[in-house]
Amino acid sequence: MPTPRILIVDDEERFRTTLGKLLTEREMDVVTVGSGMEALEEVKLRLYDVIILDIKMPGLDGIETLKELKKFDPGIEVILLTGHASVDSSIAGMRVGAYDYLMKPCAIEDLMEKINGAYELKASRDERLRQAEIRRLVDRKPS
Repeated sequence: MPTPRILIVDDEERFRTTLGKLLTEREMDVVTVGSGMEALEEVKLRLYDVIILDIKMPGLDGIETLKELKKFDPGIEVILLTGHASVDSSIAGMRVGAYDYLMKPCAIEDLMEKINGAYELKASRDERLRQAEIRRLVDRKPS
């Protein structure tokens, strides 16, 4: 299975840098940005499989960023992270289309499990869409 492309979005530079290194050591293809606006610009430049998104950020918060990301690419999987005991906002994020959420700090093994699950879901869905498009093209072919 190919390496998932991961985008980490968090306003805490030390956190995103450390997490980026931990995921890179696990052979993930990782890019980090510090805000929701930067994330929206980044997804226009490159395709991502999974986004790890902090909920509490200045400016565009995680839930608003999630809404905009889903408008841009409904198939992208987003894992919400919160350092605040904000289960309500995490649940709101799930309603908007997040794959799952974790409380900060979380064990890297727990995050890896979520990333792998989100990536497998996206890869499976992308493959079904690819197969459907192939069938559609074959069915359109004149005899």
